[in-house]
Amino acid sequence: MSTNNLILLADAYKYSHHKLYYPGTQKVYSYLESRGGKFDNTVFYGLQYFLKNFLEGQAFTQADLDEAEPILNAVFGRNDVFNKSKFQYILDKHNGRLPVQIKAVPEGKAIPVKNVLMTIENTDPECYWLPNFLETLLMQIWYPSTVATLSREIKKVISQYYEETASAGTEAGIPLVLNDFGFRGASSIESAGLGGSAHLINFDGSDTIYASLFAQKYYKTKQVFGKSIPATEHSIVTLLGEKGEKEVFQHVLEEFPSGVVACVSDSYDIFRACKEYWGTEFKDRILERSGMLVIRPDSGDPVQTLLKVFEILFQQFGFTQNEKGYKVLPPQVRVIQGDGVNYEAIQEIYTALKQQKISAENLVLGMGGALLQKLDRDTQKYALKCSYAEINGKPVLVQKRPKELNSKGELIESFKTSKAGKLKLVQLNNSYQTVSPNEYPQISDELITVFENGKILKEYSFEEIRENAAIETEML
Repeated sequence: MSTNNLILLADAYKYSHHKLYYPGTQKVYSYLESRGGKFDNTVFYGLQYFLKNFLEGQAFTQADLDEAEPILNAVFGRNDVFNKSKFQYILDKHNGRLPVQIKAVPEGKAIPVKNVLMTIENTDPECYWLPNFLETLLMQIWYPSTVATLSREIKKVISQYYEETASAGTEAGIPLVLNDFGFRGASSIESAGLGGSAHLINFDGSDTIYASLFAQKYYKTKQVFGKSIPATEHSIVTLLGEKGEKEVFQHVLEEFPSGVVACVSDSYDIFRACKEYWGTEFKDRILERSGMLVIRPDSGDPVQTLLKVFEILFQQFGFTQNEKGYKVLPPQVRVIQGDGVNYEAIQEIYTALKQQKISAENLVLGMGGALLQKLDRDTQKYALKCSYAEINGKPVLVQKRPKELNSKGELIESFKTSKAGKLKLVQLNNSYQTVSPNEYPQISDELITVFENGKILKEYSFEEIRENAAIETEML
């Protein structure tokens, strides 16, 4: 069985829709938006992967269709739901190329919520059922878009604290501050590629090698964007037991006498490790290195642990005070926090450091499940809804406007109210706004036709996407 049999990649109920659309329906036009959520903007990313991997060229074959028929008849326990002839028509008339047009905002662009991000419509009246059949697959764009959005919002936080507390010139290191540790916590290799590459739109630090390969395969680049460093794990540091921890630390310094190396140091007592081992026994060797030792705590409350670790390291290694009045460790010593790191914790950590006059440049971060896994479609409330149709040659504006009860039992209009008609995205007064195609004729549509009748018409390189997502100073 083909895992990429497009005919089987939809919610089961959609196979009945060819019958349920009102008789005479000839066109269905739907749009994707983020209806709100955790952040005020969303970064659009991932569509090109879905187009290349699932929709481009001949999207399915006769073998796929023959495989799907008995499966779908078994799913429904009847043979009058799935209509093989609907897909057979696409094979015979279009050689399996999907008769739809997809428009979308440029990938990497951050768009305010409640705006159109993508539209899809059929180009063959016989295939009116197809746009929303593809919803199940295309809706999964929520995942890489949400990871890209989260990563970018964290970059804003980091940039803000660098601007407030870090030495001039150190902002060049921001792309390496947040590191992707999420591969093992991702739900699949596909998720690691999609989510990991979404993070690489904003940062360079990543242990997810597959994310760079994913970007190369689907986004026209030869670069390896993810960068990492040699680092220990607990299996290494605990190999000789507690009494042998110091010997392991010495071995780490001997194996990497120069350059950057990270060492997890909480296997037994992080504070002893910082004071007696790193800050006393190996202090001179560390300060004489041409490179940086990155000390990693990996347990305990992140804020309290980091404050104590920095207190010890400042005592043992000394510090300078930068032009903004914040303490900076010698360049040979830094700290990485990779445990318990999420968007809220990062803000708490930087706030605590700032209060203690500790520069943000002393710390780098690792983020795993909270970056690639602890989010869902409702984080940014993504939805794909029909807003326009043509029935028996007549245009129809389509809209849902539900009333709902709030927690007080009051009847209110739902946030799920959808837009009506065909849509256009314009830049107006330094922001984006969704309007009808006839409004602001002098302003070009930000939605670009990226796919039509089986062909990808617009491709983005990963470099272009990173440029689109760049954060300007005024955004902070």
